[in-house]
Amino acid sequence: MSDDSGSEPTLSVDEFVEYCRTQAGLLSGHVETMREEADDLLDDIDADMAEIRSRLEAKSSGVNGTKTPSPTGATGAAGPNATDTDLEEIEALENDVEEKQFLVEAKQTRMAAFQQLAADYTELGAELQSDVTDGQEALERVIHFEADRDAPVYFEDRQTVYEAAAASSSGEPADGNGVTGGDERPDENG
Repeated sequence: MSDDSGSEPTLSVDEFVEYCRTQAGLLSGHVETMREEADDLLDDIDADMAEIRSRLEAKSSGVNGTKTPSPTGATGAAGPNATDTDLEEIEALENDVEEKQFLVEAKQTRMAAFQQLAADYTELGAELQSDVTDGQEALERVIHFEADRDAPVYFEDRQTVYEAAAASSSGEPADGNGVTGGDERPDENG
């Protein structure tokens, strides 16, 4: 925001359009990071599933003549303790797979929310560029937009216009952690 008069900064619609584009770009970058994390989790799930299949096949080949594990706990040649240990390890792997699947689903939900907000910022920028000629009106539209969508929770290291305006109206310094307590940000693991 430029200062031509030396007293009151002049608000420019173009600056708010650029701000919206920047916010959309940052959100898209977060989506890409989350996508990579989800892909890594999916690779881990595939590896765990292969390990489970391998253990089940090894267990079923050790059970006298059957191709699937026996629900009665037939022991095969390794003895009863080996079977109990194998089952516990398989169950632990299954639990690990379930936890990773939950994390992938949470990341996918979070990615969708980030993608939607990025699209909304892009749309807002286009609207500001085509419909708004006054910088003050652009500022107000951005503030309302971010308040309505709870935008501060999506930006951990960056203060939104909404946060800056709220801090300036309250007289308190804004810390970039939102105006509603700062602990409402989506969990990075989810």
